[in-house]
Amino acid sequence: MARRLLLLLMTGLISACSKGPEADLQYIKQARSASAEWALVNEQAAQGRLTATYVSSMHRWLRQEIESSSSALTEPASPYAQEIEALLREPEDASPDELRAHSDRLKRIEDSLESA
Repeated sequence: MARRLLLLLMTGLISACSKGPEADLQYIKQARSASAEWALVNEQAAQGRLTATYVSSMHRWLRQEIESSSSALTEPASPYAQEIEALLREPEDASPDELRAHSDRLKRIEDSLESA
């Protein structure tokens, strides 16, 4: 029993120290989710369904989420890192279609990593 517990603990520690796309998967998902939410906020704002204060607050929060994801990546020269950086270059009022395109590209990367 103690051996099994030690083995589980060691496996957890080794995986926590891993680098690369598998370790970055959580940050890719976080950026993808934030970009999709950003698209929805901009779509609803364009239709006049949200207050300017709410939109501004959401833009700030979503950008912080994406910046946090970007800075946590272990592979800063990877295609997904470049996609996240491209997302960060978008203006606050970017078109929902453009933001969804970023989200879709990140989703394809996410799916390919999960199936690997």
